[in-house]
Amino acid sequence: MSEKTVKGPASYFPSIEKKYGRPVGEWQELIRRSPLTKHMELVGWLKSEHGMGHGHANALVAATLAGER
Repeated sequence: MSEKTVKGPASYFPSIEKKYGRPVGEWQELIRRSPLTKHMELVGWLKSEHGMGHGHANALVAATLAGER
């Protein structure tokens, strides 16, 4: 039985859900509905409006813009 190690932005997802109390899908929907479109604008918005740390915000935005979940 082999466990698949999650790499890249998705590796942050469990800690994002635990720390900020929302499922990743909810965060991604907020990002998609935002009028902002640029990566760093979205990262800054998550940090300033939602109190998210840079690494977590960056991972969510990267995954969302790449069409991942």
